[in-house]
Amino acid sequence: MIRLIALLILLIPGALAAYGIKLMRDMLFGILQPPFPYLWLQFLVGFILFIAGLGFVAGFIFYRDRKRNKVQNRFSNRV
Repeated sequence: MIRLIALLILLIPGALAAYGIKLMRDMLFGILQPPFPYLWLQFLVGFILFIAGLGFVAGFIFYRDRKRNKVQNRFSNRV
């Protein structure tokens, strides 16, 4: 059950990152999506969604690996 919850927690930011990639791709091909009045704004929102989603997933994996002592010494907790 816990693994299912963890998967759901990772799917939401992953989906946001995928939507961000779609927005950036559409901007490069000149396709304007309805909620955005300008192409540059669409690209900016897509970039922010992509970075936020990727950062969340990467942080989750890094936190898990740090907890299990699977990171290099320079990234381990210093107490």
